[in-house]
Amino acid sequence: YKVMKLLGVDIVYNHADYRLMSKRALDALEEFEEVNLFLRGIVPLIGYKSDVVLYERNERFAGESKYPLKKMLSFAFEGITSFSVKPIKLILDIGIIMFTTSLLFLIYFIALWCLGKTIVVSIWMLGGIQLLCLGIIGEYIGKIYIETKKRPKFIIDKFIKK
Repeated sequence: YKVMKLLGVDIVYNHADYRLMSKRALDALEEFEEVNLFLRGIVPLIGYKSDVVLYERNERFAGESKYPLKKMLSFAFEGITSFSVKPIKLILDIGIIMFTTSLLFLIYFIALWCLGKTIVVSIWMLGGIQLLCLGIIGEYIGKIYIETKKRPKFIIDKFIKK
């Protein structure tokens, strides 16, 4: 939950998909045309008033959970990729840092070469350029991804009759 929050997913900490919703909220939820609905992130997007019911969760009394760590991590990855393009932006940032660092090293190595020293040219620049290009392509793909979800721009709560 904390990682998802850091990556921009508006999510209520430690809650499940079980919830009570009004007909009005369900109608608003139907406006989302996505196939893979990550309910823990979409329900807060609806924007209607909500509340939390706290309860004490007892230990499981009927066998082992059928939701192992691998499935939980897959679920978290689904949530992050459904609501955030920050991982793509992170790749772009790493590419910029690598490219800038390698450019500084290149200038340093050229200065050493001019002074008659032997130089070793690193492949950091090539890797930085590749990550930079992947990051830029990823930015475009991220924008396309968000557009294809066709999420409603707003949800009308009430119509006022004249």
